[in-house]
Amino acid sequence: MNRQPPASPLRDFALEVHFSKWEFNARHHLTASDMESLSLRDLLAMGTDADREAFEATSLGYTETWGAPDLRAAIAATYDTMAKDNILTLAGAGEGLYALARVLLGPDDHAIVPTPNYQSAETVPAAICDTTGVPIRIDGDKWRLDIDAIKNAIRPNTRLISLNFPHNPTGALMPRADLDALITLARADGIYILCDEVYRGVELDPNLQMPQIADVYERGISLNVLSKAYGLPGLRIGWLASPDRDVLQRVERYKHYLSICNAAPAERLGVIALAAREQIFARNRALLRRNLTAFEALLADFPGLIDFAPPEGGCVAYPRYTGPGTVETFCSDLIENHGILLLPAALYRSDLGATPTDRFRIGLGRDRAVADGITALRRYFEDHKAEFAA
Repeated sequence: MNRQPPASPLRDFALEVHFSKWEFNARHHLTASDMESLSLRDLLAMGTDADREAFEATSLGYTETWGAPDLRAAIAATYDTMAKDNILTLAGAGEGLYALARVLLGPDDHAIVPTPNYQSAETVPAAICDTTGVPIRIDGDKWRLDIDAIKNAIRPNTRLISLNFPHNPTGALMPRADLDALITLARADGIYILCDEVYRGVELDPNLQMPQIADVYERGISLNVLSKAYGLPGLRIGWLASPDRDVLQRVERYKHYLSICNAAPAERLGVIALAAREQIFARNRALLRRNLTAFEALLADFPGLIDFAPPEGGCVAYPRYTGPGTVETFCSDLIENHGILLLPAALYRSDLGATPTDRFRIGLGRDRAVADGITALRRYFEDHKAEFAA
């Protein structure tokens, strides 16, 4: 009888453990990773009369495991080369990260991931096979993934390179020349490239928008979701897109052990959101620019405390704390004594190599939460002027 080696246990998801304590208890949530959410009323108003009728008439039964055909067609329309059959819907993006690693990787394989990263993009592959971390480093005010380091990390058994651009937590984008060079490396050895593209659509400069990996590489797998750039995490609608339909089929079979299918009302709402995506993205980019202006004004008034590079894409950034003490004591004091939630570097610790220890994640995508959080942070800096000047 053949026996499959057991997977290694997953360590606690540090960021989510921290959020379980503070996300809904902090007075000022200043590290959210999504754009401001729409209300059900506002989203329905973006649809047609037929959309609203379809939503109200939705049967609350099971849906297709692949996703509703019109939803998959609407998702495919956000790509240059994908068709409905190149799309598999998911219950959020996390299901895709988990299920794809489980079907694509085995104990004899090897994976490469950037660090720091969203934890499950690292820990799930590492629980299955040898996994190498390649650091994203800052050069001036730009974060960049070292393509030569990836080249040096490739082994004969490398099966997957897992990317995350626009990047969480740095907000970095990958220059097109770097992406093309990476595809050339992967193609030479038949390596799959997964790219988590959940912040695509809210780049500060739309001219810097990266192509989606599923459109430019035959073994490319794009991961996206309505949660982040769209600001609709309550719908729990994510997807994988790929020209490799065999991989999608294998994930679909694995999905039978997980969510099985999406919620029918969420699928109807997802169709409306995708049709209104340019309106939603324009609203969200304007909000992001407004919040960036306010945050940069705060830093200008209190120089020498935070070294900040604005995100190129997405609503999170990874500033460096340069004030007294450590970033851990700074963030701990903020949340425990002042109700201001930020994510310190320890929550992005990697088991695959050194990561920055002096940074924190800030989220600038929410509306009143960010405005009120910046006001509270300004008050904190004013109250601690003497300490900061010492």
